Amino acid sequence: MYQKIITYHRENHESLTIRELLKKWLIPKKWQHFFRIQEDVLINGQYHSFNTIVHDLDVITLNFNFPPRTEQHYLPGHDPIEVVYEDEDIIVVNKAAGKKTHPNLATEDDSLMNDVEAYLKDGHPYMVHRIDMETSGLVLISKTPYLVPIFNRQLSSKTLHREYLALVNLDAPIEDSGTINQPIGQDPTDVRKRMVTADGLNATTNYQVIERNSEFALLKLNLLTGRTHQLRVHLAYNHWPIVNDVLYNPHEKAGNLFLFAHKLTFSQPFTDKRKIIQAKLPENMYNLICAILKQPKSSPNPDN
Repeated sequence: MYQKIITYHRENHESLTIRELLKKWLIPKKWQHFFRIQEDVLINGQYHSFNTIVHDLDVITLNFNFPPRTEQHYLPGHDPIEVVYEDEDIIVVNKAAGKKTHPNLATEDDSLMNDVEAYLKDGHPYMVHRIDMETSGLVLISKTPYLVPIFNRQLSSKTLHREYLALVNLDAPIEDSGTINQPIGQDPTDVRKRMVTADGLNATTNYQVIERNSEFALLKLNLLTGRTHQLRVHLAYNHWPIVNDVLYNPHEKAGNLFLFAHKLTFSQPFTDKRKIIQAKLPENMYNLICAILKQPKSSPNPDN
């Protein structure tokens, strides 16, 4: 059984019932039902009606005494992981380019999730989101299946933000910032690829130019939706293909894809706290960007 004990801190003079607080914490309705009928929400050690007002500094105990939606485990992997952040419930890992986020078959043991399975030893990882095999950067992973639906709701409500850095070829002019809102679907000629198509799924990307010269630009990218290959397809369709993209860039390739998931922003579950986690560009990628853009090595800072 997963148990979470929270000291409630009232925000902005709010006055919430237990039911309203569980809704605010994005706990699924079905789970709220289980909590109520099993009396598994305790306030200061006692069960109360769901219409009870929660007071500042009340200690809330949530006993997740019911099956989660998923309970998938992985074979242990073999590679070390780079942990950027870790607490009792989540782990954020900096994935290397060329590493799959998750295995396609239960018999595989060479993905990031396999490596995290080995790292956790007595625990198991549960995938919150994924990034392409060729993309490097931050991946948020839950240590319990009970947080996955909560993070899924954050993704849907756009309170979980993923920010990327990309070096692109400028095969067409680009504005200093903008929004790409073009639907994405399967490429009928290549099962590996996606394409902008009228009957595709809605896909929206925000971009901002950080540095540029006549041939290349370093972009900051925000995903507002999470379609497969979304950034790669959107940028290539607008004639700004990501450098070293073997699927969507017609230019010569020399090295890994220049797409890095550098920043995650999300709400800490069961709190009003915002968590911001960032990772530095890999040194080889950073050095090449500086050389290509002919920038001094004082690090182009996307947050300035």
